[in-house]
Amino acid sequence: MALEQATSPLETADRLFFNRPDAKLDRATAEHILAEAVGPADDGELFLEYRESEQLALEDSRIRAAGFDASLGFGLRTVAGEATGFAHASEISEPALRRAAETVAAVTKGHTPQAAEPPRGTNARLYSDANPLLPVPFAERTRVLAAIDSYARGKDTRICQVLASLSGEWQVVEILRADGMRVADLRPLVRLNVAVVVEANGRRETGSYGLGGRYGYDSLLQPETWQKAVDEALRQALVQLESRPAPAGEMPVVLGPGWPGILLHEAIGHGLEGDFNRKRTSAFAGLLGSRVAARGVTVVDDGTLPDRRGSITVDDEGTPSSRTVLIEDGILVGYMQDRLNARLMGMLPTGNGRRQSYAHAPMPRMTNTMMMAGSHSLEEMIRSVERGLYAVNFGGGQVDITSGKFVFSASEAYLIEGGRITAPVKGATLIGNGPDVLTKVAMIGADFALDPGIGTCGKNGQGVPVGVGQPSIKITALTVGGTSH
Repeated sequence: MALEQATSPLETADRLFFNRPDAKLDRATAEHILAEAVGPADDGELFLEYRESEQLALEDSRIRAAGFDASLGFGLRTVAGEATGFAHASEISEPALRRAAETVAAVTKGHTPQAAEPPRGTNARLYSDANPLLPVPFAERTRVLAAIDSYARGKDTRICQVLASLSGEWQVVEILRADGMRVADLRPLVRLNVAVVVEANGRRETGSYGLGGRYGYDSLLQPETWQKAVDEALRQALVQLESRPAPAGEMPVVLGPGWPGILLHEAIGHGLEGDFNRKRTSAFAGLLGSRVAARGVTVVDDGTLPDRRGSITVDDEGTPSSRTVLIEDGILVGYMQDRLNARLMGMLPTGNGRRQSYAHAPMPRMTNTMMMAGSHSLEEMIRSVERGLYAVNFGGGQVDITSGKFVFSASEAYLIEGGRITAPVKGATLIGNGPDVLTKVAMIGADFALDPGIGTCGKNGQGVPVGVGQPSIKITALTVGGTSH
């Protein structure tokens, strides 16, 4: 059964980790073991986590999958210079913590510690403390999935398949440091996804739409919310029915607002994370203070936006999240930092030390990464293009951090011909180099938008929820991979 929270994040966390009837570890003992393990190190922490999660999926008008999981565990880390000792366990007990402490002590042998400055303060709450799995009955969630299926099939006779899913989780974390600092965070997260398959004249196409964030199920289950998701998924599918092969070659590309910021996230954002720059494996290494983008290009990572999927009150090292300006009017001014890389680079942590779970060590990760608005209209951008591509939605992609080279597939794109949007195209891929693309941004729109709340970022085998955003932008030249010339 899902667990109710107490009156504050720290009280909730303490009750889960130290004060349960079946608790095998008290806080005083945990703090004593932590001090012994981390005292000889430069930095480190005990990260405690409890997580409840559920998934519901409907396919072919039936609930095809339903799952619930609860996990509990800790990760113990010591940092000595560049070396990290890390151990974790799926039980919170004195014997398990002592074994972990013996393991992580290896990196501190013979090391003279230079204690790192502890995190300072915390943010105001950026999202609800409430567990989203509690207030709405399970039967109501299944009823809404059935209603989505019925509504979608009634919209268009060409729909031959409907897929819908709901997922929710409640994560409780507590971070203890050897200097006595304690901080806790309660993190809700929900998501709704809808996909429809349409068929006409022997051709099948798919459209999908998702949304979510750090709030409860209530807003997702409102008819106006899920009906909008169905309508948008159907619109995309019907557009694809009319699409023709994408052109190939170098041409101007206009990116739409919101979710197309995923290209910015992958092609540029990872290259601005502290670890890649400290190790000088990023295309942006050593370029602080240099012009790396066209004038007007300002890129920020902001973990402090209320209710957003990528937001965090504190990161997984206990540092408050922040609004970090990375590129300002084309000049590189900062990196996203965890504690280890910030210390070694002589910089301040930015609240970007994140981990997938207690079983993973933290590293620099994005939160909500965005290009800020300019002054142009989308219509101006389209009119300025004689022949090019307008990309509205993206699927998957790949990027090489060292070189900045990327390949992204556009799931919804249109030809621009004679300054007008004309036919939808299928199979378009965008191929380029992140740092190079930044210098080719010619127009920046006033129509800034955030994505609807669907992003998950992968790095070194770890996935964390993230957000992206941007206005419409015009790139003067980008290689488009397609099948038509």
